[in-house]
Amino acid sequence: MVKRELMDAYSHPPYMNALALRPARLADAPELANLATQLGYPSSPSEVEERMRCMLKDPNQFIIVATSGSLVIGWAHAYVCCTVESETSAELGGLLVDESHRGIGVGGKLVEMVEEWARQKGCSTVSVRSNVLRHEAHKFYASHGYDQIKTQYTFRKRL
Repeated sequence: MVKRELMDAYSHPPYMNALALRPARLADAPELANLATQLGYPSSPSEVEERMRCMLKDPNQFIIVATSGSLVIGWAHAYVCCTVESETSAELGGLLVDESHRGIGVGGKLVEMVEEWARQKGCSTVSVRSNVLRHEAHKFYASHGYDQIKTQYTFRKRL
């Protein structure tokens, strides 16, 4: 769990008094599904809730939401990656901010929280994969200190 002091520090930044960051809850599943669908990953609330049930039990998974009042306006998901060939790292599996709240710093605050969580987990890096067509996302990550390290193909096989 991210240290309470860190969570408190991001609850009320002076330029976004309505913004708060908190760990995700199962009850957030409908809003997380809506945001995922906005970005082109159609998901039903029940599908997201089922995924979250597993993830919220795992200490190497982290889901945080950004809220404005009672509305979830963004979320980030990260997880610890342990592989034979590389040092322990974190992967930012998803970062979504509602279209109507983009460009005001919400995504940056979510990324900062993911990075702090990753440090607390002993990770030395955070990686993110981004579709080659998401040019605005590439600019966002670059502006937050992320370097493009390679271009690759992704393969998938249905089981």
